[in-house]
Amino acid sequence: MFRIAGAGSVTAARLSAACCRVVTSKQFQVHGASLHVLSSEASRKTRNGPAHRTPPSWQSVRAMASAGESQSKINYIFYGLAVLFGGGGIVYWWSRKYMRETSKDGSTLKKAAAPAAAASKEATEPVAETPVTETTKSEAPPAQPAAAEAPAEAVPDAESKKLLDATPQSYPDYEVMPEIPGHAKYLLIGGGTASFAAFRAIRASDAKAQVLVVTEEEELPYMRPPLSKELWYSDEPKLVEKMKFKQWNGKERSVYYNPPSFYVEPKELAYQENGGVAVVKGRKVMKLDPQKQVAVLDNGWEIFYDKVLIATGGRPRNIPVFERASQEVRDRVTLFRGIKDFKRLDEVSKNASSIVVVGGGFLGSELTCALGKRSRDSSLKVIQMFPEAGNMGKVLPEYLSQWTTAKVRGEGATVKPETFVKRARYSDGKVILKLNTGEEISTDHVVVAVGLEPNTELAKESGLEVDDTYGGFRVNAELEARSDIWVAGDASSFYDIKLGRRRVEHHDHAVVSGRLAGENMTGAKKPYWHQSMFWSDLGPDVGYEAIGIVDSSLPTVAVFAKATEKDTPRAVVEETGESLRSVTETEAEATLPAKEEGVAAESGETTATPEVELSSAQTTEPSEVPSTTDVEPSASEKTESATDEAPAPDVEAAAKLVAEVEAENRVAPTPKEDYGKGVIFYLRDDVIVGVVLWNLFNRMPIARKIIKEGKQHQDLAEVAKLFDLHADED
Repeated sequence: MFRIAGAGSVTAARLSAACCRVVTSKQFQVHGASLHVLSSEASRKTRNGPAHRTPPSWQSVRAMASAGESQSKINYIFYGLAVLFGGGGIVYWWSRKYMRETSKDGSTLKKAAAPAAAASKEATEPVAETPVTETTKSEAPPAQPAAAEAPAEAVPDAESKKLLDATPQSYPDYEVMPEIPGHAKYLLIGGGTASFAAFRAIRASDAKAQVLVVTEEEELPYMRPPLSKELWYSDEPKLVEKMKFKQWNGKERSVYYNPPSFYVEPKELAYQENGGVAVVKGRKVMKLDPQKQVAVLDNGWEIFYDKVLIATGGRPRNIPVFERASQEVRDRVTLFRGIKDFKRLDEVSKNASSIVVVGGGFLGSELTCALGKRSRDSSLKVIQMFPEAGNMGKVLPEYLSQWTTAKVRGEGATVKPETFVKRARYSDGKVILKLNTGEEISTDHVVVAVGLEPNTELAKESGLEVDDTYGGFRVNAELEARSDIWVAGDASSFYDIKLGRRRVEHHDHAVVSGRLAGENMTGAKKPYWHQSMFWSDLGPDVGYEAIGIVDSSLPTVAVFAKATEKDTPRAVVEETGESLRSVTETEAEATLPAKEEGVAAESGETTATPEVELSSAQTTEPSEVPSTTDVEPSASEKTESATDEAPAPDVEAAAKLVAEVEAENRVAPTPKEDYGKGVIFYLRDDVIVGVVLWNLFNRMPIARKIIKEGKQHQDLAEVAKLFDLHADED
């Protein structure tokens, strides 16, 4: 039966025509032989599916006609007439119902007996849904058996049976179900790590949550760190083709967080009794309407939501010289970010004679080391260039940056510091780069790795605030941009209770902020206070972890010790079985030793006094305490000073440390020195605001507590003892 508000009106006629295009569980409820249509504006907000923009094809109706003889042919004729006059939905439903009840020769199929009361109840109550587990992909439920003991001549032929199986009774008509749901209780925009962490948190708090993820990429959620690390060091090409890699400990792992079987098909999400996660790939959300709570996709599709998370991440920056270059040049430039970029560069590196990497930061240095390692077994030449004086020059003290540059060169790459591209042109199949030094380089391919720009295109159309200083969506302490709209990951500009407003582009931040946003979407109302860490590996033997503000323009104090075989990325992965060190440091935090609970307390448990090294850029006179007077922090970086109870700087102790360093002629370390393992403190107003752990692993909780306390310390050598630099020495 049909219930159409305003029956007999032109609007009602149009609604009846649209019913063949629209399938929902609330606006259109298909129960046996009933079809209820609600057309009020209120129903639009609670509907499970949008208007399907593609009506059933003539071919599908012709297939229906093949299931019966005269009557179905009449239906086929009436369908065409009804589409012209606005009644296509009625005839379409009529022909479907008749097809299920009629075999090809016109005889009536025997149906399973059912009490009339049960049939009536089925027509007024929600359809029973097929439960699914979180690790098993839901498939369309099988069709109800036609009838037991049916005569042979009453059994439909193979074509009819196939059509029947494709339209199970517990769903609306499967052929016209929308590919994208029109409503999602939890809508996640972006398919990266932040979204993955968010839907895990949502499902943990709301076991039956139906979560819809919309991503521009044609990939399921995956982790990015291996794309510039482990994947390049695999000796098994077939493994890499499947986007799998071996961790430094040899354990095989996929870059995808979950297998495809974990996810539900988007069109089936609304019918999962036990909830699930569905991913719509290759689609972009163009606009949010916060008042109507609707998201508009690039194909015009509308999705109503209850809660929405923006986790759009960032897009790789380009540099003007390549943006202005010819198409031939741009076709040979990779802005490295995702799986597609990895696959492209992997293929290029197998056939190219030379590759230029532009950028000396984390990503650029990792890719240079990876490509350099590959060049050892081929004729590939790898060149890295950047405007800084050394690799990771914006992060590491100058002496450690120089040491890192030497390490990258040792991997087989040519490194050109203080160099940048002035012009780029195409000639004879090569990209010709004119450098600021006057040199010209001919190369097959260019990789640009100069950072990210947050994806905030939604902001202008959606009325959301963007941070003018750091970029990203401006959010409050609960990561909420507006009511029922949260932002997590690279695209969020959040307030750090110790370090001020920040925007962070780290894997750990994506995990923690995504998890918190997911919890808050289910009502947790928790503030974000986590100090996220990040890490980088220059191959399996050298790695570092960092936290807080690590800016090479700040004064630094470093303490180093002799490294052991356990002090490498390979060793820590072998010990923990986990290559994502943001995971291992979180586990380490749960088991902090008692002595670390009071970071400022005296500690004398190390067996020897560690060597202390101060960067030559710290002071103008060796007898003075490192000061930040020469480096004026920006307004956004200024934070609350140390408490009144914090001790004043011990000038005499600091001077003594400097004197010891001078006595050993180590005020200005050289790149030739072997910095086995150590800790580097970054200071602002004599307070530690950043820490780099060089070949020290699973000690990040200690650094986090130091920054959280925000105190001035009399003796940084004593603070360094908390990291057990000599714990593994013979």
